[in-house]
Amino acid sequence: MSAAADGGAAGRPVAGPARDAGQAFPLYVTAVAALLLLALAFFVVGRAGAVKNGAQTAADAAALAAAQDYREQLRAGFLAALGAGGDWAGWLAGTGAQTGPACRAAAAYAGLNDARPDIRCDPGEAPGSFTVTVTSARPVGRSVVPGTETRHAKATATAEVAPRCTAGPQPAPAPTPTAAPTRQPSPAPTGTPAPQPAQPVTLTCDDGPLVIDLQRAGAVVKATDLFTVHLAD
Repeated sequence: MSAAADGGAAGRPVAGPARDAGQAFPLYVTAVAALLLLALAFFVVGRAGAVKNGAQTAADAAALAAAQDYREQLRAGFLAALGAGGDWAGWLAGTGAQTGPACRAAAAYAGLNDARPDIRCDPGEAPGSFTVTVTSARPVGRSVVPGTETRHAKATATAEVAPRCTAGPQPAPAPTPTAAPTRQPSPAPTGTPAPQPAQPVTLTCDDGPLVIDLQRAGAVVKATDLFTVHLAD
């Protein structure tokens, strides 16, 4: 019986380290594959986020470019009206500039920032407000997620032009000096009257009064003196 018992014990399979390792190997393979798939998924998410951030940068730059072009138009129109003795108050309030050139400037800046030039530029109800939507020039690219090779990111930004100055109290015109009676001059020839020199104006700005005298040599009025440009929240 002892021999039979020993023979029966010898005939049964005996578990050991080699058998345990063989059973665990498929689990290791599955775990490694799952981790690799997860890493690739995180890589796709990161690349998509980078494309989205790039599109947002392009949208911000395009919206600011539109607002800055509009601001420069306002400055030029204000100075032209002031020099001609016309109504400059509307220009100073932010009206009168054209939105077409501003949106073309936005498209140019979008292209410089890796976005498609066929942007959407919507002038807002308030003068000098521009909402720009851009599409990334490059897609996310091929990945383990289907469809990313043709997926492009979109982003929107709004920029606004805000006046910094209003018309302040204007100085009284200088009195015309009286001259001694002289011989009556000959009548002036008929035609277009000679333009009158622009009178100095005083504006009330965010950082104090601003006197603009176009007759003063070296007088420079920058757009940033009159208007601010910022991205809307």
